[in-house]
Amino acid sequence: MPAPFDPLALLCRLILVDRAALVAVARHEGLGPEDAIDCVQEGLCTLLSMLASGELALHDDEGLRPYLAGIVRNAARNRRRRHHLAKPHLPIDGLEPTDDAADSELWIARAEEHVRVQACVARLCDTQRAVVTLRLLEEQGGQDVAVALGLSRGHVDVLLHRAKHALRACLVEHAS
Repeated sequence: MPAPFDPLALLCRLILVDRAALVAVARHEGLGPEDAIDCVQEGLCTLLSMLASGELALHDDEGLRPYLAGIVRNAARNRRRRHHLAKPHLPIDGLEPTDDAADSELWIARAEEHVRVQACVARLCDTQRAVVTLRLLEEQGGQDVAVALGLSRGHVDVLLHRAKHALRACLVEHAS
């Protein structure tokens, strides 16, 4: 008996194999690296919801690739229209790797690292998460954080130290 269709596993394979090509599709529509990654994420969410709802009934990577590329292309065009980022389209023939490809890969790597860090921060206990958020992300002083959380300054420092240790361990664990 065949295994049940898992749209999330299928999308994971598409992301791993085609992420740079999908970002390139959005970049060719005139978007910057960050906006291109947002369009790819938007396209993947749209495709996942269509697969989960049964609105789309393709069951292999090859059938989904062109469909997903079309979703990303439309999302990029809509974003350009919405944000008035009209830039000339890049010519399709004669495309060669440029610094844009390296920029796209860099932005993809940054987005992936951001997701890993967010997942690790979410694993912290509530107090450590609050300390990390206030001290590191919002860059508040130690005394201000202590007052805001009703803790002593020393306790805030200990919590921050332990949270950093836990974050390092979590990031090393996710890197391997």
